[in-house]
Amino acid sequence: MAQNGHGNALLGFMPRRNIFVPTLCIVVLIAVWTFRLPSGGSYSYSSVDWFDSKSAASSKSESSSSSPPSSSSFPSSKSSGSSTSSIQQSPSIPKQPSVWSSPPHLDAIPGNEVDLSQPDAPFVGWPLKRLCDETTWVEGLVYICDNNSGGLGNIRNYIQTCLRYALEAGATGLTIPRIRKRNEKDLADLFTDYLPFSYMFDEQHFRDAFTENCPKITLYDDVKAIPGVGASPKIDNITPKDLGNRDGCDPLDQNRHTDRFGLVFRKWLNNEKHGHAPTKEKPRLIRFNWGVLFDWQIFRDGPELAATFGGILRLNDKFLQLGKKTLEKMHAFARADGAKDGAFLGIHLRTENDALGFWPHYDTQSEAYMAQARKRGYQTAYLATGNLTEADKFIDAGIEMAQMRIVTKADLLADDDLDELEALSWDQQGLVDYVVLLGAEFFVGVMPSSFSVHVAMKRHLKTGGLYTRPYKTGTEGDGHSYIVGKYDKYWAGWLFMWDGMWP
Repeated sequence: MAQNGHGNALLGFMPRRNIFVPTLCIVVLIAVWTFRLPSGGSYSYSSVDWFDSKSAASSKSESSSSSPPSSSSFPSSKSSGSSTSSIQQSPSIPKQPSVWSSPPHLDAIPGNEVDLSQPDAPFVGWPLKRLCDETTWVEGLVYICDNNSGGLGNIRNYIQTCLRYALEAGATGLTIPRIRKRNEKDLADLFTDYLPFSYMFDEQHFRDAFTENCPKITLYDDVKAIPGVGASPKIDNITPKDLGNRDGCDPLDQNRHTDRFGLVFRKWLNNEKHGHAPTKEKPRLIRFNWGVLFDWQIFRDGPELAATFGGILRLNDKFLQLGKKTLEKMHAFARADGAKDGAFLGIHLRTENDALGFWPHYDTQSEAYMAQARKRGYQTAYLATGNLTEADKFIDAGIEMAQMRIVTKADLLADDDLDELEALSWDQQGLVDYVVLLGAEFFVGVMPSSFSVHVAMKRHLKTGGLYTRPYKTGTEGDGHSYIVGKYDKYWAGWLFMWDGMWP
């Protein structure tokens, strides 16, 4: 017995009579596995090359920016416990690592080869199409997105916020947005005449974006064009946040109920106390009360829609072309001044008489801008401002404080181009500045100007394309922009703009 016990200890406590069967099983399994493995030529790439540029090119050739990426664009999510038959049917799928230590090659995703930071970037429509495919549509529901005023940053976001709510509500009709013109003699007066969409934007591009990606939606030229509204259309004016319980929220807080807005709104819509249920023959018209501006937290929809939804509002081509001419001349000016590749600093000085009292004043802005210019070694800069007196003062300061030559659009343009510029309204001239500032190597602006914030967010798309992460406010920036301002109070400092503005 002692001898047998000693032998069992040497064999790992396994009786000798059991050695043959498990050994045979192991040999058979190894042989089967060896013969079933595909040859090396069956694999296009090794597992570490799963997102190799070859794979990216293949994906790009099979997809378009109007279609969402298929699941085949990413590694399979099946576990390592998949059946043997599954392995046999798909021998070309490499074994996945348990942890991905680096991000995928994002060029493999349709639309991510587009530089979304450009003012004329092609519209990447598949995120909008995905949203529309998920929408619960309501026949006869029409949204009127025309309560829009201010400068470019505000008007863009008024329109997009209204459109985003319309999609969540299930509107099957939209009127082409209109724009309220600013009083040229009193810039703080934002509510003069209604002007057409083309006052700033490309209407055909807007129509194409919705026609191709949201075919359930009918676009109407105006309210009178909506069938069944009659001679005196009834329009319901609402504020979306009123449809959610906001106990304890700051009045400026974004809508924390956007996920449920569609459900709650449709319940309200079909309550006979608020009017008849909409039908194709008898539609319901919805307009927002003024001020629904930074209401929707854009990243609730995912980075793809956050990065691309702004693309529905492309500038009217005449402003794009004049802006590009100005940008070309600015690059030439910078090259002549010794700047490599015509690189220049873009500056937004916001000191016009409609700026609110708590905004950083001229001295705060100019000192911060000059400090960034010296830090980054710029010798040439482009200045965007509507305050000609402050512009002259700032240009002189550029030479004295930073040895930097500064010019404006009026300095760069001449003859017919200058005549065209001077014929534009105050806000339209800002569209030319917008194009040039997007083309600057580095940009400095001011909080809480919605124009500055929008330019910085648009430029921020250079960092990640479709999968750009939120801009880190109150920091040194993202390497493309720096925004001076106060960042210690979320509401009083209007930091909520960064969460509710589409780039």
